[in-house]
Amino acid sequence: MFVLHQTPLLTWVRLTTGTNWIKSMPMPAVRMPKTTRTKAVWIGFAILLLYGFLAPHTALSRFLDAKILDAQFRWLHANDPVPVANDVVIVGIDEQTTRELFEPIALWHPHLGKFFGAMAQARPAVVGLDVVFPDRSYDRLLPEYDRPLIAGLLQMRMAGVPLALGQTVDEQGKLRTIFPPVLAVAGMDSLGLVLFPLESDDVARRYQTSFDAGGNPRPTLATRMGAALNAAPDNGLVNYGIGTAFSYVPLQQVLAWGHAGDVASLQKTFGGKPVLLGSVMPFIDRYTTPVALAAWEPGEYRVPGMLVHAQALRSFMHGGLIHEAPWWLTALLPVLAALLWWIGQRPPWAIGAAIAGLIVAAIVTTWLLRHGTHLPVAGALFTGYAAMLTRNGVESFFNLREKRRLRESFGRYVSPPVLDEILAGHIKAGLGGARRDVCVLFSDIRGFTRRSEGQAPEAVIAFLNRYFTAMVEAIHAHGGTLDKFIGDGIMAFFGAPAAHTNAAQDAFECAREMLARLDALNVELAAEGIEPIHVGIGLHRGEVLVGHIGSETRHEYSAIGDPVNVASRLESLTKEVGYPIVVSHEVASMLASRDGLVELGEHAIKGHTPVAVFGYRPAPVTR
Repeated sequence: MFVLHQTPLLTWVRLTTGTNWIKSMPMPAVRMPKTTRTKAVWIGFAILLLYGFLAPHTALSRFLDAKILDAQFRWLHANDPVPVANDVVIVGIDEQTTRELFEPIALWHPHLGKFFGAMAQARPAVVGLDVVFPDRSYDRLLPEYDRPLIAGLLQMRMAGVPLALGQTVDEQGKLRTIFPPVLAVAGMDSLGLVLFPLESDDVARRYQTSFDAGGNPRPTLATRMGAALNAAPDNGLVNYGIGTAFSYVPLQQVLAWGHAGDVASLQKTFGGKPVLLGSVMPFIDRYTTPVALAAWEPGEYRVPGMLVHAQALRSFMHGGLIHEAPWWLTALLPVLAALLWWIGQRPPWAIGAAIAGLIVAAIVTTWLLRHGTHLPVAGALFTGYAAMLTRNGVESFFNLREKRRLRESFGRYVSPPVLDEILAGHIKAGLGGARRDVCVLFSDIRGFTRRSEGQAPEAVIAFLNRYFTAMVEAIHAHGGTLDKFIGDGIMAFFGAPAAHTNAAQDAFECAREMLARLDALNVELAAEGIEPIHVGIGLHRGEVLVGHIGSETRHEYSAIGDPVNVASRLESLTKEVGYPIVVSHEVASMLASRDGLVELGEHAIKGHTPVAVFGYRPAPVTR
């Protein structure tokens, strides 16, 4: 019997799996000190804040930040690129170039000289060469072979076109030499390293103005070109959100315009713009970038290294490189994400807040990125996820411990189905109930008053407890709800609070098992010289009102209705008809098999119209 009392030792117990409360339950054994839970929550939040400060600096956060940055660049590149003016023009050495200019590249002195001559006519803003420049003279093999190269360079100098010569390093990290006469004409201040820093995942995201080579800092090719454009390059992230994918003009086309004296085409294509000459052939000098920079290779993120320098140059020309957000803003995001801790015990709220936070973070950080600031968010993401997960874990720990204590303390007072429904939050607080179709069971010991006369109260209680233990086990085994003990009688019902597929079948099987357990108990009693027990069991099915019944200060979870009264009367009828189990037609009609049932016709019962009943007696057990 589920009875709720009000005493000074009582408290409210919140069942956090639902919104219900068990009010007025005696629970000195299950009182959860509020300070323990509160301390755990605050200690957990403090640990979470510490994690939030450290999370942005972990390798995993940096990796995720890099991937988020790549995704944002791709979105900007595809949907909202920063427009460019006087964009970098790429002059490409492709496979067709090597077929038309059949000499080895090391012998391209005349062709490079013609290219410089064409650039002198085109008047670009600056010319950069991302090629391996000749390191020696070939005049011994071919007299006057170097003259066109030097002449072309002089034409560019006389035309006032700035030049940046790319310089590489060998396998030992030493600078490769450049043909001294070329260097004399171009000037030492034209040299720029064609190196680019790579991150741990081999992606070129950051720009570095110079590298240490030969013991001295050497500026990069893009730095030299930026200086010629009066840009002020510094270290930072290359802005891959500027412009669209690059196209290129084949080198042989530039040479053809120069040979034909087509100054108009040269100036239209290159006039006043930065120009970069380099290889666009597959598998040569490739870098991985966040976006596909080569228009002739859509979807390919391994691009010619020259394009990385070109994108850096774009960044210099259009607002500068991207820089990291202030440290305090980066530290603030995980703190804000940690606030999910305080709603983490309510998953729908926490998930909703997290989704809203992700949307806001995506919009704000992408807007900042387009305007030159990178705000890392991975640390905040990990902190927010940890806040929801760990807070939910803390709450689950305390809730499970609370439920375990409730089950240990009240499992003997409340029927398991009722306790399960309470812990699941399905039984609503307050008086009242719901209509349910159930099968009600009443049982009673025959001649109990006579056999208890003259016995000490302690002996009677011990005897009843022994009997009730066996009977209640049968009720619980079939999913029944124990309503109450009535002296030596039992009231139970099947189909509430949890619905049964066939409550009548479960109740009937329970009644049969009660008789079987009673037989076993009688064997024990006989061995002890105690008179055996005989019972009567009545079953009836129908709609009842199930819920909290009583007063505000004392009530029980019970069932009321006509089926309860009929089941009680059928239990009394067992004495008259001589069957240990009597069921109504409403029960019999729901059974899978009527084997063993004997139709007894209609019987008048007190306070009710006649009821069609069936009797059942189990087959004798041979011992």
